[in-house]
Amino acid sequence: MKLVSILKRVLAFVLLTNLMFVATLAKAQMNIEISGVGQSLFPIAVMRFTDESKLPLRVTDIVRSDLARSGAMRNVESGGAELGWDIKPDFRSWSARGADALAVGGVNKLSDGRYEIRYRLFDIRKSESLGGIVVTVTADDLRLAGHKIADDIIQKILGERGVFSTRLSYVIRSGKNNRLVISDSDGENAKPALSSNEPIISPVWSPDGRKVAYVSFESRKPVIYVHELATGRRVVLSNQKGNNSAPAWSPDGRALAIALSKDGNTQIYRINADGTGLRRLTRGYSIDTEPQWAPDGKSIYFTSDRGGSPQIYRMSTEGEGDGGAQRITFKLGFVTSPRISPDGKNLVYIARVGGAYRLHLQDLASGEVMALSDGNRDETPTFAANGRYVLFAARSGGKPVLMAVSIDGKNKQILSLPGADIREPAWGPFMD
Repeated sequence: MKLVSILKRVLAFVLLTNLMFVATLAKAQMNIEISGVGQSLFPIAVMRFTDESKLPLRVTDIVRSDLARSGAMRNVESGGAELGWDIKPDFRSWSARGADALAVGGVNKLSDGRYEIRYRLFDIRKSESLGGIVVTVTADDLRLAGHKIADDIIQKILGERGVFSTRLSYVIRSGKNNRLVISDSDGENAKPALSSNEPIISPVWSPDGRKVAYVSFESRKPVIYVHELATGRRVVLSNQKGNNSAPAWSPDGRALAIALSKDGNTQIYRINADGTGLRRLTRGYSIDTEPQWAPDGKSIYFTSDRGGSPQIYRMSTEGEGDGGAQRITFKLGFVTSPRISPDGKNLVYIARVGGAYRLHLQDLASGEVMALSDGNRDETPTFAANGRYVLFAARSGGKPVLMAVSIDGKNKQILSLPGADIREPAWGPFMD
């Protein structure tokens, strides 16, 4: 009976802690500062959707905010008037207001309590409809509806897939407490996935966006877990002797590359997603770590000090025995944290320049390198699903923040939570 009583108190404490964290997140507001967008932005008017005032939140506010963050769109003042999705706009009038595109929509509450949101986009210059989409969601997913509409606008106007409806994960540290958080791409709608008094590092999304693998020190040593987000269920992927670190999913989600020190120095291993089939891929006296699968599934990039200082290398997914490892980085003397763009064309990493650690991008075809940051303590870069942005942990004004930068370096955004130590970002995949 005494044991049962203790367990009840422990469970009550865990529940209270999680509830307090959810309440804290609900009050916290992610601040977003945008810079470097330039003047040549595409002007678009997003009108209030009809009957939108009946919703718990305004979907058009989400759409407008997303487009402003895109670095490519500029919201044209459209007033507070509502326009339905089935109207025929006065193209000449909207052109005179300076809009090149117009988005309109309407909201309908269904009998099952869900909301049907219709939107349509018009090309003002060509005086034609570009079509639209219908999104049906519960009240809890109204933000997602706005993100999907903004994604569709980006696709129709720019011809590339938007990433507003993707998700982020990151770690918030408060004293000794560490919390793995899942949020919308703008940092809003944050929800806790794990809370621990020990560090949580290296979160990485599965290709289908349903799971996150990460390293937790809750056992007083680094152990790799795979966490199912919908259910909260998690399993130990690797708890070998020594360090278990740096998980990276294969493109098909069937395996992960990890770094283990079970046999002495840290080396790269491959393991099935269910924890079986562990196989060593690198063999040497160097430290080989931070593996990253190429999008085509044929090779793995990793960090190694085999040349004297950390650099990025590439090998077959079958290991070094199949053709050895090829060095990829040459222009900077200390390079870590490789990440490959979704199209396989670009590599980003953190390089030490003087005493500063800064984000750089390398074109894999030409070998050309460009600094994407002028910071001093950049860490853990992660590509957006469309490859257009890189998110990373940094410091601004001496405070830990997340930064997003376009791959041309022109558009930069700072995401910060007042009073929060935010780190270890990972940008989730497209959710089809």
